Amino acid sequence: MDMSFLKIYILGVLLSMSGNIAGQKVLLPKQVDVDWKGIVYKKEKSFDFRWHENGFAIGYNSGKLRTYYKTNYYNIEIGYTKDFREKRQNKNFAVSVFNNSRSFVYGKVNSLINLRAGFGRKKYLSEKARRKGLAIGYNVEAGPSIAILKPYFLDLIYITEDGGPFEIRSEQYSEENAEVFLDDNSIFGSSGFFTGFSDLSIVPGLQGKAGLHFAVGAFDKYVKAMEIGLGADLFIKKIPILLETDAISNKPYFIKFYLKMELGYRTN
Repeated sequence: MDMSFLKIYILGVLLSMSGNIAGQKVLLPKQVDVDWKGIVYKKEKSFDFRWHENGFAIGYNSGKLRTYYKTNYYNIEIGYTKDFREKRQNKNFAVSVFNNSRSFVYGKVNSLINLRAGFGRKKYLSEKARRKGLAIGYNVEAGPSIAILKPYFLDLIYITEDGGPFEIRSEQYSEENAEVFLDDNSIFGSSGFFTGFSDLSIVPGLQGKAGLHFAVGAFDKYVKAMEIGLGADLFIKKIPILLETDAISNKPYFIKFYLKMELGYRTN
């Protein structure tokens, strides 16, 4: 074979290969922006504990996630509310080591237990909160409220007619015993919170809440949230917690700021 022809042939092959190599494009992996929201949950169950200026409440929530950012839920809770004018005192004496005086509130006639139910809506305002991040939103709720009134009992000191040892009787306020019930020297102490549950009465009303909601990992399996807001109860008549006088008047409504802690889980 002619060597000149062979050289030309080899040169042509090399030039052809170099052209193909130069024409090839280098493909790099495309960067993927991972959204860490993860599983799209449909249901949410949680318990919460609310503190407010004059008491507390424990609640249960069952919700349905409409979108990542919107949840509709139902709530039921039971709580305790006192009048801000209540002043607890203790005489610190005992009839015996088995009968010590309990602290009491002078002029109190009823304890208020709140039973509430409501429909609420929670919405997050943050843009695509990352997994484990903090999501900020708001929460509104409204529904019925029932005031359960439990008579407040005091242990009252009565002097026996024959001049013997005094007698202690557990009594609630009435017009008949008003002179003794309101005599500070005749009060031994309270009869205890659980006395009087056989004489409960109820007053119906409405309740509402609105708060600023903070959730850690708002799209995670577990619910971990805190809320601060304003709550109100409105009843059809005055709630008699304290005995009314010229200086003290009861009211049919309660408005208070609250702090709520919420824990729970989400499922499909």
